[in-house]
Amino acid sequence: MPSEVPPLIQPDASQTGLQWRPATTADLDNWAELIARTAAVEHPVWFEKRGDLVHVLESTKNDPGTNTLLGFDADGIARAYGRITKNPEGDKATGMGCVDPDWQRRGVGSAVLAWQEAQTRRRFDADNAAGRSTARPRLRIQTEEQHPHQAAVLRARGYDVVRWFNEMHRPLSGPASMPAPAAPLEPGLELSTFDPSLHEAVRLAHNDAFRDHWGSEPRDEETWRFTVEEPTARHDWSAVVVDAATGEVAGYQLASHDPDSAAVRGFKEGYTELLGVRRAYRGRGIAQALLADALRRFTAAGMDIASLDVDSANPTGALALYLGMGYSPVNRSMTWEKTL
Repeated sequence: MPSEVPPLIQPDASQTGLQWRPATTADLDNWAELIARTAAVEHPVWFEKRGDLVHVLESTKNDPGTNTLLGFDADGIARAYGRITKNPEGDKATGMGCVDPDWQRRGVGSAVLAWQEAQTRRRFDADNAAGRSTARPRLRIQTEEQHPHQAAVLRARGYDVVRWFNEMHRPLSGPASMPAPAAPLEPGLELSTFDPSLHEAVRLAHNDAFRDHWGSEPRDEETWRFTVEEPTARHDWSAVVVDAATGEVAGYQLASHDPDSAAVRGFKEGYTELLGVRRAYRGRGIAQALLADALRRFTAAGMDIASLDVDSANPTGALALYLGMGYSPVNRSMTWEKTL
């Protein structure tokens, strides 16, 4: 029988030196400044911006009143943050967070992680009690290889690496750049710019394309809206391939661009957030056509680099596809997991 859902417990203020509570809209600037301040020291490939945090607070599946946590110092400055997300029918929760560099090595990160684990247990208890799930609670967290201090915290609490991912780049300017390869589509397949009228059709295509990918769960309307409305999304650099005979979306490429990252990373980047081909349409050159189209769009927009991330053990052979299209791995990240 499922256990009664335990009360939510915040980290101990006397041990951490911080006062803890859930995030609210009044905290958005303070919260975003904490993440940016941490990123300025740790230089992650990507970090959440204010617009991303707005989406976090708008979530109905992951109530920010119980699934977010901010730690404030005596002056009211946010010094640590954590949150978890979980699909009600899902078999895992995902954690994110950071600690101000000036407050690291004080046990604050471990306190945030302990809270994430406790909230993960609560979410699973609630979902199991409601009959939505029967899974044991699992928490999954992603870190970059360049951040061994994060790995040390996770390893000390019993987490194991369960997957590796590669960030890949393809030069679009300079002596190492090459023109986008020709990748024509078969007759009857039509490529066009991503249009708002196709949002739902592309969501369904995504769920079909990724149902055999490790760790992927179907995206509902809310999750998909946050995906396509992400502040850095570039619909004009994104494309879909449609089967003219049926009107079905066969594949898609969703792109993004963060103009602020150029100053930090030293190059302008066109990023492929998602690339998917429905199972029934694989092996017909659709992924190559979408990538070649993205390269041309990125180049026309003045980008220096085309980039994307790929699961090192992707079952569709995506890594070989990207290597064949001129991409090379530049950074690695890992996914950690613990069954609670």
